[in-house]
Amino acid sequence: MIIGVLSQKGGVGKTTIAVNLAATYAKSGLRVLLVDADPQSSAQQWSAARDADPLFSVVGMARATLHRDLPDIAKDYQVVIIDGAPRVNELGRAAILASDLVLIPVQPSPYDIWAAAETVNLIREAQQFKPGLRGLFVINRKIANTAIGRDVTEALGQFEDIPVLPVALHQRVVYAESAGQGLAVLEVDPKGGAAREVAELAKVLMVNQEKKAA
Repeated sequence: MIIGVLSQKGGVGKTTIAVNLAATYAKSGLRVLLVDADPQSSAQQWSAARDADPLFSVVGMARATLHRDLPDIAKDYQVVIIDGAPRVNELGRAAILASDLVLIPVQPSPYDIWAAAETVNLIREAQQFKPGLRGLFVINRKIANTAIGRDVTEALGQFEDIPVLPVALHQRVVYAESAGQGLAVLEVDPKGGAAREVAELAKVLMVNQEKKAA
């Protein structure tokens, strides 16, 4: 399974989600590769900040030939997570074409909803070449007990072919604190809310992919 984490807007939490999903799958016993396809190299910086033994492999592949180069590497892993580049460009298109499933993080903000339309258009374009490709929205940095989280879910309903996942990731300090140490949230607080919601997200993505394969 190759999961691309992509958005045409920067600062939506792509790397945070990619890193923590990779850690969750790795902790479950799967062979995991995290591909840093963003020229900012945030995932590689996270890996470099880490003192603990690596949970999974991290490689930098910020190139427009990613969709052609990745299959040879991916065959040695059970799960591949791509931390994609922001903005509509050849890097974004290559990451989408390389993926089986594209996860689009959206914060509760009108700016994120507007940017989501660009990512959806890229996915639809890629589906002409890769009909089995699927896109899914995940609400990130949701603030509990506020109406804005519900509002963004309703607004994303305009993209009828891209479902909004029932699992949301909330605004939590532990995401930033763990990243600064090169750690995943499940390593810092394995029983905390962040670790639980990432685990639920990982499970939902796996179930979605298994349903498609069936």
